[in-house]
Amino acid sequence: MISFSIETQFEFLKTKAASKWLSSIISNESRGEGEISIVFCNDDFLYKLNVEFLNHDTLTDVISFDYSVGNEVHGEIFISVERVRENAVEFEQVFETELYRVMAHGVLHFCGYKDKTAAESSLMRSKEDFYLQQLMDKPF
Repeated sequence: MISFSIETQFEFLKTKAASKWLSSIISNESRGEGEISIVFCNDDFLYKLNVEFLNHDTLTDVISFDYSVGNEVHGEIFISVERVRENAVEFEQVFETELYRVMAHGVLHFCGYKDKTAAESSLMRSKEDFYLQQLMDKPF
């Protein structure tokens, strides 16, 4: 089950569609769906998590905590709405597209994809692009 919560001034109305789409990613990656929580927050909230749990003294758009067991994905995805807005402008993307990208990014981490090396990042980006295209081609 995929759940959403909000820790900042933000409204996300497409929870059913997003849940179906994210579930399709998990299924397409031959994984089982467990408990996944997506939390929309601000830069300060995410920065504190980044410092406390990852020892990174930087702003970021998304942090995922993977609690997967075997082939079943479980975890928490924290998304800074502020950072996503800024990245959308910087990368000349629609805000919603960038928001869906970081949701997919977190779920793909739970499916075993990494992004520490150039090759891993390239594969992760191609997977994000693939699933974003599916979202655009087939409304959920």
